[in-house]
Amino acid sequence: MHVDHLLRLDRLDLTLVWADEALLGQEISGVTATDLEDPARFLQPGEVVLSGLVWWSPDGEPGKTGRFVSALRETGAVALLAGEETHGEVPRELVEACRLHRVPLIAVPAHTTFRAITEAVYLRQWGELSRRPTDHFALPENVRLDLDRALENGVSMGELLDRAFAHLGTPVCHLLTSSGRTVARTGAAPAPLPAGLAAELLRGGHGTTVRVESEGATAYDTWHLHLPEAGQVPPRVLQEIAELLGRHRRRQDRMRAMSGVASEELVDAVGALRLDGHRVQSLLAACGLGGRSAYTVVVASSEPAAEGGADGVAALTEALHHLPSAAAVAAGHDGEAIAVVALEGETATGLRARLAEVWPLIHACGPGRAPHAGVSTSASGPSELHTALEQARYALAAARAAAPDAPRVAALADLDGLGGLLAGIPLDVRDVFRTTVLGPLLGGAGRGSTAMLLDTLEVFLAHDCSWARTAEALHIHVNTVHYRVERIEALTGRDLSRLDHKADLRAALLCH
Repeated sequence: MHVDHLLRLDRLDLTLVWADEALLGQEISGVTATDLEDPARFLQPGEVVLSGLVWWSPDGEPGKTGRFVSALRETGAVALLAGEETHGEVPRELVEACRLHRVPLIAVPAHTTFRAITEAVYLRQWGELSRRPTDHFALPENVRLDLDRALENGVSMGELLDRAFAHLGTPVCHLLTSSGRTVARTGAAPAPLPAGLAAELLRGGHGTTVRVESEGATAYDTWHLHLPEAGQVPPRVLQEIAELLGRHRRRQDRMRAMSGVASEELVDAVGALRLDGHRVQSLLAACGLGGRSAYTVVVASSEPAAEGGADGVAALTEALHHLPSAAAVAAGHDGEAIAVVALEGETATGLRARLAEVWPLIHACGPGRAPHAGVSTSASGPSELHTALEQARYALAAARAAAPDAPRVAALADLDGLGGLLAGIPLDVRDVFRTTVLGPLLGGAGRGSTAMLLDTLEVFLAHDCSWARTAEALHIHVNTVHYRVERIEALTGRDLSRLDHKADLRAALLCH
C-alpha cells in the first residue's frame, strides 16, 4: 500500500495538504499514533504517523514543530496524518515544516477516527497478502477444522477464542464492542476490561485491534479483537480469526432478528391504550422475561432523531447489554427505542444509575447525536407496564428539555422540583402556558422595559418576595421595586400577594 492509496479511500475523507508525486508513491509498512513532542524512539521506517497535534500550541516553544517533523523524517516515516479536531485546522507552521523536511502532510477531519485509518491500512495489507499465490491458510488446517466444529456445536465465545489462539500460546485477548463491553476473553486475560478503559484503548489505537466484519453490526455494537501488545500474532492469522468470529456474529444476529419480532409485539402491546394483560404476559414469556417479580421500562431517543429508529434500538440494546438485567428492545414511534427490562436483584433507581454510567460510552460511538433516555419506576407485573411506559416517556421529555445537546438519562425520581416536573410537559404546551400567563411581559413595544420587568419578577420570586432583598440584588431603591411589581401585576392580572398567583408566575418563568 502506498501513501496515495490512502487519499483514494473516500470513506476516510482525507485531504492532501502538501506532498509531491514521488513522496506519494512511498510504500506504507505500518501505522503509529503519537502525540509526543519527540516520537523518534517509537517510530519504524515506512510508517505513517497519526497525530492529534495535542503537543502543538500557537504560542508554543519556537522550533518545537520543526523538531517533531525532523524526527519523522530521520526515522523514515512516509507521511504525517494530522488531526483537525484539536485546533480546527492543520497549523500553517506545521505545513511549512513538512515542506522543509519533505514529509507528506495529510489532514484528517474530526469525523474520521484514527482507528478507521489504522484499519484501512492493515486491511489493505492483509488483502494484498491473501492475494499472493498460496494453497494454504494462515491458520493451521487442524485449528480451522476444530474451530468449524466448535462453531457448529455452539460453544461459548470464550472457548472459541481459547481454541483459536491455543496454537499461539493463548495470548491475552479481549473481544470488545465499540462501546467497550467485553463480549469474551481468552483464559489468559485476568478479567473483563472496564468498559471506559476498553473504549479508550479502541479509540486510541493502543496494542493491536482488528475489526470483526458483520453486515448487521452498528457503530455501537461492532466487535473488535484487541490484543494489548502489537506484533503478538501474525496479521493474517488475526484476520482469519476475525473472519471466523464474523461467521459466529452473523449467526447470532440472525437469531436476534427472529426474537426481535416478539420484542416488537411486546412493545406494541404495552403501548396499546387498552392493555391486554394476558397477551402482555404471553409476550413477556416469548421474550424470555416471563415470571419476573418486577420490571421497568426505558425509552430512548437521540437529537437529531435517527430515521426509522434503528440506530436508537442498537444504541439502547448495547447500553442494556452492559447491565445484568435481561431486556426486550424494539422501535416505538417518532424515532423512539423502547425497552422492557426485567429487574434482576436491583431497583429501577439502581438500573438508572448504572445506565447513566454507560451512557457517555454510547454517545462516544455516535458523537453526532445526543442520546437521551427516560426510566420508569418499578412495575410489579404486566398490568402496570403501560403506566411505566408513560412514566419513561415523561422522564425522556424531561431529559431532552434539561440537556438538549448533551447525553442524559433521567428517571421520575429526578423530577423533585417544579422545573423538573414542567420539563416533561411537551414544549408546545409549555409555550402556550408561558404566553398565557406572562403575556405582555414577553415582547411587543418597549421590549427593553418588559425585559426589565421579567428580570425583576424572577429576582423578586427568587428572594421570597422580599422588597428589601430584591432591591439589594438589583441595586435599585425599594420604591422602584414596588413600582415595577405593580406594573407586573397590572400587565399580567396576577396578585403577587397570593400564593397561587406566585406559583403561576414562577411556573411560567420556568417554561422556556
